[in-house]
Amino acid sequence: MSDRAGLYLSDRQRLHWLRLIRTPNVGPASFRDLVNRFGSAEAAIEMLPELMISGGAKRPARIPSQAEAEAEFEAARKAGARFVAMGEPDYPPVMRSMPHPPPLLAVRGKGAVFRQPAVAIVGARNASLSGTKMARSLATALGAAGYSVVSGLARGIDTAAHRGGLATGTIAAMAGGLDQPYPPENAALCDEIVDHGGALISEMPFGWQPRAQDFPRRNRLVAGMTLGLVVVEAAKRSGSLISARLAGEMGRLVFAVPGSPLDPRAAGANGLLKEGAILVTEPADILSALAPLVGPQAPPALSLEEPPDFSATPPPDADDRARVVEALGPAPIPIDEIIRHTGLEAAQVFMVLLELDLAGRLERHAGGQVSLLFPD
Repeated sequence: MSDRAGLYLSDRQRLHWLRLIRTPNVGPASFRDLVNRFGSAEAAIEMLPELMISGGAKRPARIPSQAEAEAEFEAARKAGARFVAMGEPDYPPVMRSMPHPPPLLAVRGKGAVFRQPAVAIVGARNASLSGTKMARSLATALGAAGYSVVSGLARGIDTAAHRGGLATGTIAAMAGGLDQPYPPENAALCDEIVDHGGALISEMPFGWQPRAQDFPRRNRLVAGMTLGLVVVEAAKRSGSLISARLAGEMGRLVFAVPGSPLDPRAAGANGLLKEGAILVTEPADILSALAPLVGPQAPPALSLEEPPDFSATPPPDADDRARVVEALGPAPIPIDEIIRHTGLEAAQVFMVLLELDLAGRLERHAGGQVSLLFPD
């Protein structure tokens, strides 16, 4: 992306990146496509209303003003936080290899913790005493071995993991804004994390109170910045299993601590073991599996898969849009199949999908698949 050409964004670029990613229906994938197509976030913002209407929106979504973006910058400054863009030194390097990495993160804390190889430890909120003890001891041992410990700041296992990794560096991914810790009683823990050299990160705006649907997004960050994810106690329908699934889809190692078949809190972790997760009874189980991924140096930053060059082909017309929409349905389908089926240029298909996404009519799935959203 043109705005990523340098290692640092200018203040003006950062402002427009924030405006663009805060616009409704603009997610990490559409953000990347927009900046690639128009050369900068500022230019993309100018084109958004037209693209949304082309995608079938009845009216364009409201784009945050410069004054609103500046107000969020000021809220970050007052909270001792900053916005870090993908490609900048303080952006978690392994996160760049996840599908559709967030283009901009709100960060509170020092960036050095991101340069350590990272392991996530997650699990039940209503954890047992033995579960919290296990999570804390694993985190302490991983920290002593040079890893940062990542978790989601929740009660139970997450809190124990952060406590265990406090002295050596822990990272908390938050479902709400950085100034809205959840649960509220972990506000003091947030301060301790930062004071001990760790960091807090979030994709959400300052002042944002986390909702139920925001926690899977937080889980995606937890999985995306790590080499592996450890589940310590999780019920069958636990959010920790979402984190484990996301980690597996991203190619991260998935670990699980076994538990008693009589304890419902162990059902999820035991199920992961049946599905092939790596058994963990001591820190050495994790360290030996991760050692080949780390080696003598930090893991290399992986390049992003770029979309086609939009400037190389003419823009799609009404007939092209109709062909793409006709090829889509409620079931996820790979984009390559849409390109083959329609006979259109890849850039034209990507452009139509971008328009549909901006109009709120497209859903993106793992593995580069997409489906059409139908109104209720």
